[in-house]
Amino acid sequence: MKFVDEARIQIKAGDGGNGFVSFRREKYIEYGGPDGGDGGDGGCVYLVGSKDLSTLVDYRHSRHFEAGRGKNGASRNMTGHRGEDKELEVPIGTAVYDDETDELIGDITEDGGRILVAQGGFHGLGNLRYKSSVNRAPRQAKPGSPGELRQLRLEMRVLADVGLLGLPNAGKSTLISSMSSARPKIADYPFTTLYPNLGVVKVANYKSFVIADIPGLIEGAAEGAGLGVRFLKHLSRTSLLLHIVDVAPVDESDPVESVRVIENELVKYSDELGLRERWLVLNKIDLLPNDETEAHCQQIIDKLDWKGPAFIISAATSVGTKDLGYKIMQYIDEQAMIVEPSSHNS
Repeated sequence: MKFVDEARIQIKAGDGGNGFVSFRREKYIEYGGPDGGDGGDGGCVYLVGSKDLSTLVDYRHSRHFEAGRGKNGASRNMTGHRGEDKELEVPIGTAVYDDETDELIGDITEDGGRILVAQGGFHGLGNLRYKSSVNRAPRQAKPGSPGELRQLRLEMRVLADVGLLGLPNAGKSTLISSMSSARPKIADYPFTTLYPNLGVVKVANYKSFVIADIPGLIEGAAEGAGLGVRFLKHLSRTSLLLHIVDVAPVDESDPVESVRVIENELVKYSDELGLRERWLVLNKIDLLPNDETEAHCQQIIDKLDWKGPAFIISAATSVGTKDLGYKIMQYIDEQAMIVEPSSHNS
């Protein structure tokens, strides 16, 4: 299935029902008073998170959605029925924006999570409401107000603990298939990953994390080059980034320069993303002579002046991947312990 991560839709909340003008007509009552009822409120539009959905593909062709209109009031002070609400299911991890103002309305982060995105119109008032000591037979009623009309932009961002980034052919797809049961497309040409892939890495019983294979980035990605910014945004939800580097590229390009290119794109896209915890993973050591591996990798680390964690692995042969998995799990557990006390105090 094609991964659809963005959709634009138009939503319309229901209009409020009109108030009614009516007078009592009963036997033996010479002068019946006003008895026109109020209209019903218009239905609202909600977005609801669903764990059963993984894409926004349903909104590619159906783009217009409308909640029910409130019914008009009636005689005998009868209030119109409220309009039926409209609930639109979206995948967990969907961010909702007002497409005209670019305002973030909310995030769907859990199954069943519900966001009001369009308020239904208010009911109109019947003529009974206008009765007073000086106006015993009011003939006016108020129409219902219109429901909100909005243009929305839905963006689904991958929900993962760890995001893999790097140039095309750095070995990200191979690494995720080595560490998890995910089977992304793997080939020896760039951009084989066209849509983010998720994999669950099990480290021990009841110990696992979700890893996301993000499509390869190239220079100019922050401006839309290659696969562009629509995949950079998926990294914004991950707590840890693994920067995968090919230590023996077939085109004999400089691995150090490859790291600099991606670093530059991260900062250009978002200062926050540029400061995110990022580990260096030097991949494809199986392509180096055994006696040169350590010195070659250390040279890359030294040239980068890398101060953070660095790992030397071969995703193709699984060398070093198990230790990498344990270190990631340890980091995630430590971050959870930092967050927990603060949440109890608040």
